[in-house]
Amino acid sequence: MDCREFREKHVGYVDDTLSAVEMEAMHRHVQSCYRCARQDTAVRRGLLLVRNLPEIEPSPDFMGRLADRIAELDAVGTDFEARPTYQLTTGTFAALAAGLTLFGYVALEASHRFGTPEALRLPPVVATAPVKPMPSFTSGAYMAGISTGMPVWPAVMMVDEAPRHLADVELQQAALR
Repeated sequence: MDCREFREKHVGYVDDTLSAVEMEAMHRHVQSCYRCARQDTAVRRGLLLVRNLPEIEPSPDFMGRLADRIAELDAVGTDFEARPTYQLTTGTFAALAAGLTLFGYVALEASHRFGTPEALRLPPVVATAPVKPMPSFTSGAYMAGISTGMPVWPAVMMVDEAPRHLADVELQQAALR
């Protein structure tokens, strides 16, 4: 048993409402844990004090006086109007107006600063034709590589890494075959 579980079940331990197994586990934990033993002792001493307080005896005419007082309050309560519980004073009104003005100013400044962005204008782009036409991948060697299941990716990766003219030579040789 850990301390958290002990604290959760402590009321049942003090009132002796737990099962025998749980009571034994709680008793073993109190013997092994100093902090929980100190808490248990403090709670039991507090309960001992409260249980040993003398019983309060009201005076014999207490119930009659209480009933008279309640009747008096009921009679007074029906004659007056209920006042509002919150009254707006001049200082409160001034503080509220200043706060709303500040909020409006901040919102207005934020809309000017972070308002709608201007249209993004990029420099014009001129499209040009490539110097050499791109090689056609419809050559027989390329199609044969795909149909036979041979991996094509290493060749594509090599094209990216190799200088362009070397890749063109390989494609031209493959087209001649």
